[in-house]
Amino acid sequence: MQLPYFTADLPGIGGRLKDHLEDFVVEELPLYEVAGVGEHCYFTIEKRGFSTMQALGHVARALGRRSMDFGYAGLKDTRAVTRQQFSIEHEPSDRIAKIELPTGLKIVHVTRHRNKLKIGHLAGNRFNIKVRHEDWSRTGGSVGPATERARHILDRLEKSGVPNFFGPQRFGMRKDNHLLGLALLRGDHQGFLNLWLGNPDEQVDTGAVLQSRRHFAGGRLDLAAANWPGHLVEERKVLRMLAQKPDSPQRAVRAVDVRLKRLLVCALQAFLFNEVLARRLPQLMRMLPGDLAWLHEKGAVFSVEPDAVEAAQVRADAHEISASGPMFGYRMTRPQLEPLQMEDAVLAANELAPADFEKPQAEKTKGGRRAMRFFARHVQLESGADERGPFLRLGFELPPGCFATVLLGEIMKVDVPVD
Repeated sequence: MQLPYFTADLPGIGGRLKDHLEDFVVEELPLYEVAGVGEHCYFTIEKRGFSTMQALGHVARALGRRSMDFGYAGLKDTRAVTRQQFSIEHEPSDRIAKIELPTGLKIVHVTRHRNKLKIGHLAGNRFNIKVRHEDWSRTGGSVGPATERARHILDRLEKSGVPNFFGPQRFGMRKDNHLLGLALLRGDHQGFLNLWLGNPDEQVDTGAVLQSRRHFAGGRLDLAAANWPGHLVEERKVLRMLAQKPDSPQRAVRAVDVRLKRLLVCALQAFLFNEVLARRLPQLMRMLPGDLAWLHEKGAVFSVEPDAVEAAQVRADAHEISASGPMFGYRMTRPQLEPLQMEDAVLAANELAPADFEKPQAEKTKGGRRAMRFFARHVQLESGADERGPFLRLGFELPPGCFATVLLGEIMKVDVPVD
């Protein structure tokens, strides 16, 4: 879906992101101070043009360990310079420090702690981003008008908050992760395989992947299996199974790594949340009777009773609380009244019901609530120029799980690139 802009009435600055890796810098903000001692080695990697999982794969191979042995707080951008922390148990610090990694990966800090680093163990992320625009170069580097437009947008978002949409990264390069999750949830095994392994798209697919998808779509399963790139292990494994037993789509789907299937169901969760938030966008700053209010400081929720809406609105205006939206799952708390009707309408539009997330194919997706807005901290805005030309630099910190691309989309009013 194309995400709507909360500041649609304010013109954006246009421009481009990630012309150069150094134009998009991300640094994790740790949730706690490490002890300096303990069974777990914590190490920070600076990545240049590598995904989190690619970096982890290189470290795992160097140590002879499995990727699942490592801990990390979240995934980071690929087309960027990022600093990210990992943990591994029962490894000497000096061995970690001496790992030889390919160009673009560098271990910059090693320490120790008593527990494994887990998903969500971070206070947020710090971003330092340069936006570039060919018009600025043609006008002799005049970024002034764009700076003023960006400032107007940031001033409004400082008061209102930023819509907490999931960014396009959550839906993959082909923008279909949520559709794959939907097929899983519906038990549509053949539909899942057709979308995952077929459905060639020349705008996205290239080389061997494009050819293999064409073979699959044409029913040439043996050729699809033979040509699929070897580093895409899951796809190739399932294709080989299908080449041997093409009439067993359910068996093939069962063989897909449960972590991948869970990721795809989570993408469906994200899509449904975005749909609810898009409907709620005109009332982003308002608390409604029946809302489940999100406490920003604690990450907890409470119900807004009809006679307490006015008091809740005062707290929302002070940025203490926000309305929350659904991350559908078997343990998700549901709101009441109009907010509930809105969530049910989105489920119905996608031919789903809450009970669908209790089925085995939901891969034990617990669910929960997510704030409908977030607030950027320590925002910086300045124009400048380097050897590559003029730029507008944006610096800010975001809470964990919030997407810089959503904030940048409000400022630029153009599609932002997906890794």
